[in-house]
Amino acid sequence: MHRLFVALRPPAPVRDHLIDVMEGVDGARWQDEDQLHLTLRYIGEVERSLANDLADALQDVAMPPFEVALRGTGVFSRKGRPHTLWAGVEPQLELARLQRKIERRCQLVGIEPEHRKFMPHVTIARLNTASGPVDAFLAEHAATRFSNWQAESFGLFESHLRTGGSLYREVVDYPLFPAKQPVQERASRGPVR
Repeated sequence: MHRLFVALRPPAPVRDHLIDVMEGVDGARWQDEDQLHLTLRYIGEVERSLANDLADALQDVAMPPFEVALRGTGVFSRKGRPHTLWAGVEPQLELARLQRKIERRCQLVGIEPEHRKFMPHVTIARLNTASGPVDAFLAEHAATRFSNWQAESFGLFESHLRTGGSLYREVVDYPLFPAKQPVQERASRGPVR
């Protein structure tokens, strides 16, 4: 079984800026540099054959590169308890288009449709009941503008659970370019191993 998701990976300067704000909440489990990403579609656990079908289907996603802008922070809560701190993504038509194209490819290979609304963000910390209050952090970074970046590719990632948090490994990188570019010019893809 492979635990997969599709995401954009911010470049090093953006990741550095995100890491710079990671303080001020006691007991938060801050993400490390290798964990920072913008999820386009969580897949979950799938058999190798379906993982390979998905890897192949994602090759057909074609659109030009576009700019992504991170701004502000927020929190996801469950039953009134915060569990995730995130950096927000400014509304972006191209990002929503890319997410819809990926969703269509997922469904074409037999993956159940995603019923949750797409809420683009970059997770910066996980929280638990022992974590300190987040209000001061959110107020301090409500208007923080993180570095923008040009999204030139997206990736299929595999997640490996471990005690210190998940380890993410990109298994396939998909360059973004206009639909008119022939598919054979894309980087060669290998199966998910």
